[in-house]
Amino acid sequence: MIAPWPVRVAGTSTTTDHGDADTAMAVGTTVDHLTETYRAHYRSLLGLAALLLDDTASCEDVVQEAFIRVHSARSRVRDPEKTLAYLRQTVVNLSRSALRRRILGLKLLSKPMPDMASAEEGAYEILERDQLKAAMRLLQRRQREVLVLRYFADMTEAQVAEALGISLGSVKAYGSRGLAALRVAMEAPA
Repeated sequence: MIAPWPVRVAGTSTTTDHGDADTAMAVGTTVDHLTETYRAHYRSLLGLAALLLDDTASCEDVVQEAFIRVHSARSRVRDPEKTLAYLRQTVVNLSRSALRRRILGLKLLSKPMPDMASAEEGAYEILERDQLKAAMRLLQRRQREVLVLRYFADMTEAQVAEALGISLGSVKAYGSRGLAALRVAMEAPA
């Protein structure tokens, strides 16, 4: 029978091969090491999951599940330097699995009948969209840029100012003048 722990023969300090493996395994894979890794890298792993998933709750679930799995399989992580890499790979794999489950769930959901717009409504929307495009072309370049970034790209005024390299006051002025000109152009008979 092979002893699972180091065996000491009278007066010597030899161990069995199995004992050496247990000693090597314990280095860097202890619960304390995982706890320290959790404290030091939880946020960065959460950020990694956030790049792959779309909601905070799923990201937190994935990161916590990754720590649980690494804790369960810590005997496979023998080098303490590789613990974080193992955790990162587990977060990526769990994120992929979560996305696959979502996609499969969406495919299996019964699809309701779409609310179909009448032909008249569709034609009216196209005319209105064409009228808006034509009115936008009549605006000054800066007014058009501000309105497109503010309302179509859904940026804040500060973001628009930064993107265009102009002041916040200029963004407000161009936006106000552009909206006024757009109202006039849209109300004018075609």
